[in-house]
Amino acid sequence: MISREAREDNVRVGFEIIDLTNGKHGWLARIDQKAGPQVGKYGVNLSDLENIGATAISEAAEECVAVAVDEVGPMELFSQKFKTAVRQALDSKKLVLAVIHAKAQNPLISYAKQREDAVLYTLNLGNRQIMPETFSEAALTYLNAQQVT
Repeated sequence: MISREAREDNVRVGFEIIDLTNGKHGWLARIDQKAGPQVGKYGVNLSDLENIGATAISEAAEECVAVAVDEVGPMELFSQKFKTAVRQALDSKKLVLAVIHAKAQNPLISYAKQREDAVLYTLNLGNRQIMPETFSEAALTYLNAQQVT
């Protein structure tokens, strides 16, 4: 599951969520979303977050070699179903690549960061160009080690 910025006339209007395995997409949050929790000027769409985002994570933890979660942040943490899906993925034997919002505070985030198998990277302006290669190399090393054992 990934989220991405959505713009209309060069103005950010919200964030979409996309299931990477089947292409389903919906809204994580929009400026005109009146129902649900508010994060700044955005209303969080719990229905799409749970039906698309959390479901994508749960299904990937069951069926895929790796699980991608972009991101675990303030908007996503309003959903218990999302948090349960992320925890399920973390507790699976799968490779989990997750973006964790730097300032978000939650027991799930603490759990993820404190796991013995966690490798944490801090993304910043100085390293963001090299991080995709760093992530790819680390993921391939992990997956190749899993095939040997």
